[in-house]
Amino acid sequence: MVATPSTMLPLGTPAPDFRLPDFDGHEYALADFAKAAVLVVGFICNHCPYVRHIRFALARVAADLQERGIAVIGINSNDALAHPDDAPDAMRTEAKDVGYPFPYLVDESQETAKAYRAACTPDFFVFDRDRRLAYRGQFDGSRPSNDEPTTGADLLAAVDALLEGAGVPEPQRPSLGCNIKWKPGNAPDYAG
Repeated sequence: MVATPSTMLPLGTPAPDFRLPDFDGHEYALADFAKAAVLVVGFICNHCPYVRHIRFALARVAADLQERGIAVIGINSNDALAHPDDAPDAMRTEAKDVGYPFPYLVDESQETAKAYRAACTPDFFVFDRDRRLAYRGQFDGSRPSNDEPTTGADLLAAVDALLEGAGVPEPQRPSLGCNIKWKPGNAPDYAG
């Protein structure tokens, strides 16, 4: 299993706009989350062992964040033709089985992943009230290959800092996971 790190999009970058359907075809746009003090965007998928390792913790953390008024969304940008485990029907099943409380969106064109410079699954981006990037990187230090607990500590520390009006803790560590499964000829220049 070859791990791909986050690209670490520059802090302060405005949240790229999007309009994407969930697995049932309901569309969501960036503006739909405008009232939230903080927006968490996670690029995830169903089959990646790194996402599978954190998925139940991610569901718990996301539910806690949503109770606190934080907007959370998941985006799947993988090529579903080459990876049918990541197709919308499988996303519906995964969201139900895991208990994802957030919209789980389909980036069929992969343009949203490119706009965010998402490189791997999972890859997390946290935006402040003005929708400027305040954190990008890992959920926590847990990996399928280590014994660290899946707590969401890094992501939670970033959100807590924003809610308290403080700076997000440094250093921000890149996420590590499977590369996004780009469609043939569609990989961006930053994909290694």
